[in-house]
Amino acid sequence: MTMTIEQAEWFAGTFEKLVANVGQAVLGKEHVIRLTFTAMLAEGHVLFEDAPGTGKTSLARALAATVQGSNNRIQFTPDLLPSDVTGVTIYDQKTQKFEFHKGPIFNNIVLADEINRASPKTQSALLEVMEESRVTVDGVTYSAGRPFMVMATQNPIEQAGTYRLPEAQLDRFLIKTSIGYPDHASTVRLLGGSNLKDRSKELSAVITTQAVADMADLAATAHVDTAVLEYISRLCEETRNAPETRLGVSVRGALAMVRAAKVWAAAQGRNFVLPDDIKELASVVWTHRFVMDPEAEFSGATAEAVLTRILADVAAPQQRTNA
Repeated sequence: MTMTIEQAEWFAGTFEKLVANVGQAVLGKEHVIRLTFTAMLAEGHVLFEDAPGTGKTSLARALAATVQGSNNRIQFTPDLLPSDVTGVTIYDQKTQKFEFHKGPIFNNIVLADEINRASPKTQSALLEVMEESRVTVDGVTYSAGRPFMVMATQNPIEQAGTYRLPEAQLDRFLIKTSIGYPDHASTVRLLGGSNLKDRSKELSAVITTQAVADMADLAATAHVDTAVLEYISRLCEETRNAPETRLGVSVRGALAMVRAAKVWAAAQGRNFVLPDDIKELASVVWTHRFVMDPEAEFSGATAEAVLTRILADVAAPQQRTNA
């Protein structure tokens, strides 16, 4: 059943309340907050490529406080083991049974800090849980629950002692973005409230985790016209055929765009997706999935420039005013 106009208006109103609440803790970053909530409600994950000290931990805590969810931070290091992330099975001598002790991944919001500092083996521990929201240990499967979102960070400046994220893992991030430094006015407000070490503690919950899951289910019912789906498919094909790329957007990337666009549309009070929604989200949803040709990259080609050209070349379908 397709979302009704009334449901879309309720969704948009609730979405605005969520964004405004987190905005009290993360000042001057409304667009980034919107993208992060879009990923949460599309049941995806976010990769932040940022310098240290830009508010990524504060954002994760504020999100969790807003939805009455649990959160945990995992500091990825070269000696971190997969079991340190997912958990481990331990033999209990009293009960003479093996018991599974859940790792920090079993939280609603997980901040994977400096994810590229962990070994590929440890990074691979996230593949199953990010794709299927579950963890399998010793043949037993455990659900990660709903909502579940990984907010991973990597430092774009310091590359010593890091491991490049493989394409299979990058493809599992719905959105890649950057928080960046706040503007002058927001910085002054932050400095004026320097006595508040954790602004998220001052936040009140807006909705429950169950309500978040219900919103995700509702957003999934937004209407996407066949013409818009064909538009997405053509864009993906063009990214694969571009001479500057070795790999373009995968089928997973195309599906991610559909899910994100549905949430983006509902957050604006619409029960249908427009081509403009695709254009607005294309950069943050798709560019990190490109594998650029080394020669083209050496000549100055970038994923953003390639995508911009493709968006200009591929004609968008005529927009409709209703579903």
